[in-house]
Amino acid sequence: MARVKTQAARAKPDGVLDTVKTVLYAGLIAIGIRTIAFEPFNIPSGSMMPTLLVGDYLFVSKFSYGYSHFSLPLAPNLFHGRIFGSLPTRGDVAVFRNPNKTSEDYIKRVIGLPGDRVQVRRGQLFVNGVQCPTQSGGNYTDDDARPPIIVSLYRETLPNGVVHDILKRSEDGYPNNTPEFRVPEDHVFVMGDNRDNSADSRFMDGTGVGFVPTENLIGRAEVLFFSIDAQRPWYEVWEWPFEIRWTRLLKLVK
Repeated sequence: MARVKTQAARAKPDGVLDTVKTVLYAGLIAIGIRTIAFEPFNIPSGSMMPTLLVGDYLFVSKFSYGYSHFSLPLAPNLFHGRIFGSLPTRGDVAVFRNPNKTSEDYIKRVIGLPGDRVQVRRGQLFVNGVQCPTQSGGNYTDDDARPPIIVSLYRETLPNGVVHDILKRSEDGYPNNTPEFRVPEDHVFVMGDNRDNSADSRFMDGTGVGFVPTENLIGRAEVLFFSIDAQRPWYEVWEWPFEIRWTRLLKLVK
């Protein structure tokens, strides 16, 4: 019996080491997938309504636009530019680092590519001097506003044929009447689908993101894997099933 106990005692450190190795390998695999393949993000604001809602959780493909140092965990400044880089397509919903505060992740729709001219006149989007057609979609309740308000829903068509929904409150004010912006080289112009409630590339004074360097792109939003309308206190667990937006699960981001 003593010999058996001695052998078990000798085997125990090896078992602990194997467990540590397994945990380490699993962690490295998870970091690798998160770095080069897919990363989860959640939506904290209503700037991309109606496409994305507060409480949506989505996967972003990290390989869509190549890799920069922002693709790495903690974003160490190891190199500049992009590896295997490619430009987004107009209409992509992209996650990027805020150029004015690179610790913050933002998500907006890519509207303008390098060399494009972008302008908003009386709430209508123009790209390279051509108005992007819109079609009325009726009314929409903006639940992100306090109190909730009724806004207008439109379906907008970009120059490359991408069709997506936007929200509009008015045609007045600066966000709806901008100068013409020419997108610099290695930058993109982004806008929120909730056009009157989005700090995007229309704001060059630091209150928005301005032009977004392509180096700051993290990836393209692909699919919603979870969505919850967390209106009830967290401790009311019996309400959780009713707060999940079941119809949004596994929905593609367009």
